[in-house]
Amino acid sequence: MSLKDQITEDMKSAMRAKETARLGTIRLLLAAIKQREVDDRIVLDDAAVIATVEKMIKQRKDSISQFEKAGRDDLVAVESAEMTILQAYLPAQMSDAEVEAAVAAAVASTGAAGPQDMGKVIGVLKGQLAGKADMGKVSGLVKAALAK
Repeated sequence: MSLKDQITEDMKSAMRAKETARLGTIRLLLAAIKQREVDDRIVLDDAAVIATVEKMIKQRKDSISQFEKAGRDDLVAVESAEMTILQAYLPAQMSDAEVEAAVAAAVASTGAAGPQDMGKVIGVLKGQLAGKADMGKVSGLVKAALAK
């Protein structure tokens, strides 16, 4: 079963269980997936669905930081709940040690010598780690590895 089919099934089960918060979040996700399919005139595969989920999680993180600055704890709670629901659709996250090993392997395989080669290394890692690790953290690790 594809990830998109799984999300649709989860929506149906949330409807049956009358879980309004979960249902609303899943509907937002399906709407974002459908919008991307219509805009690009394609059918999204699992990798593209994961990218959409990651984008929505990033939006929630940004919203949470803005709401915290404004002192809106009620909205922080709503966004946090939505983020938790969305994170269930991401693959299992890699440990820090696994990410560091992948960065070291990518630096070695590309023959990167310095910060100017960061784009090559990130390009290799993006395909391997998409959805499995926070790419912001990966970027920092690559920068540190290339600075040595």
